[in-house]
Order: sequence, then structure tokens, then C-alpha cells
Amino acid sequence: MAAIRPMRLSDLKGVQEIEESSFPRPWSLNAFITQLAKDSSICLVAVDESRIVGYLIATQYVEVWHILDLAVHEDYRRKYVATDLIEELLEQSGREKHRGYTLEVRKSNRGAIKMYESFGFICTGIRKGYYRDNGEDALIMWRDSEDMLA
Repeated sequence: MAAIRPMRLSDLKGVQEIEESSFPRPWSLNAFITQLAKDSSICLVAVDESRIVGYLIATQYVEVWHILDLAVHEDYRRKYVATDLIEELLEQSGREKHRGYTLEVRKSNRGAIKMYESFGFICTGIRKGYYRDNGEDALIMWRDSEDMLA
């Protein structure tokens, strides 16, 4: 089972390896460094025996948390690593009042969509041609914060 903790600069080599193997247009090292430096970001890693096996980056814009990047090493997929990362994000971000959470996900990524739905995310729109590598549409998903539901 992987442990979840805050991302460190020293984790970026492992994070970037997962990023490059997971996405056709991976983030640059500088993009990760920028997010780590932001006070408004939550950057998490999943670690198994000192090996980075997954990560999540979210940032807060005004009163909404936006999940920007989430990936898991292929050997650890379908083992609840992404679930654990999202649960930790919800725990950390829930400490202060906010409106909710949003993200974009490939329309074809049924596994990720199902996982996000299990956390109460719903599809609220489509970004046509969002992914530059193949022009695929992205689903815009949203989840209200617990504050908004009370």
C-alpha cells in the first residue's frame, strides 16, 4: 500500500517519469516546480517503499479547487492509488471554505470518469477539441464542496 505525502522537489524525477509515460503531451519540469512553489496548490505523491508511484496536483482559483494533474505508474493502476490521492486532497482542501472542485478528463477515459463519479463529480460540460495531441473532447467535471451542501 502506498503512503500519501506532500510532494518535494526531490520527488520530481519520479513524478516526471510517470508523467511522461502517462500523457502524450507531458508537463515540463518547470510546470511542476511552478505548482510546488504556489501557496494555493496542493501537490501530493504516493510512495511505495521510497518509489514514487503516483501524484496529484491541484490549485485553488478564487473559491474553487482545480485538479490539474493526476497520474499513477502503470504497475500501480487499479490499486486505489488515485483514490487515496483524491481522498487526501479532499481532506486537506476541506479545512477551509470553498465552493467545490473541478477537472477536465478525456471523454474516452472511462476508468477515470467512473472513479471521479464515485467521489460525487458530475459532468457539467464539454471542452471541444481540448486535447491537442488528437483533438479529443474533455468532459468538465464538478463536485460541490461539503460547505455548499450544508
